[in-house]
Amino acid sequence: MSTKKQGLSSIGRKVLMALTGFFLMIFLLQHLSINMMSVVSADLFNNVSHFMGANPLVQGLLQPVLIFSVVFHFAWGMYLEYQNNQAREVKYAKYKGSANATWMSRNMIISGLAVLAFLCLHFYDFWIPEIALKYGEGDMSGLIQGTQEFRYHEELVHKFAHQPMRVALYIVAFIMLSLHLLHGFQSAFQSVGFNSNKYTPIIKKLGTAFAILVPLGFIFIALYHYNVHPH
Repeated sequence: MSTKKQGLSSIGRKVLMALTGFFLMIFLLQHLSINMMSVVSADLFNNVSHFMGANPLVQGLLQPVLIFSVVFHFAWGMYLEYQNNQAREVKYAKYKGSANATWMSRNMIISGLAVLAFLCLHFYDFWIPEIALKYGEGDMSGLIQGTQEFRYHEELVHKFAHQPMRVALYIVAFIMLSLHLLHGFQSAFQSVGFNSNKYTPIIKKLGTAFAILVPLGFIFIALYHYNVHPH
């Protein structure tokens, strides 16, 4: 009886991890789509950014859910890794990890912590200044001071065009995100019970494409603004 309960509990923990992972992957696509607009049109990027930043549904509901999902996903992931290490019957001295699993699956904590460190930098660069401006200074207009132009595109360009070290950090972070997603994408589907001989190979290919193309898109945006705009 206790073994069965423990098994169900383990499955439940993995499902929670997978669900937050799905939500964060959807957010990555949405975030990439908006940021890619900065390459196509400054006005389009500004208008969409202002809509997202001023929309009460986004700010009052989706943003808190996103922050909770980020904190929960990483904290829960470290907890599950700790639980796995405690329950492992084979000692590290005898455990040949490379013979049983890929580097990505054996080092999800390392890649996850690297991504978490990047998120802290990203919050420092964009989210915290935005919150301080809107709720600290009460400026909800989104305009450059003294003008009628939105500030979002200018702020994005400034971070990359004049900060080569920051661009390098972003590139490294997105490479680590790619490594994290190479295992995490497929693992999320397995955790919710989606595992079949017919569709699993397709999921693997989709996961590989997602893990490469999405981080590559963010890297392209950073390099574009660094190279196109004068330093």
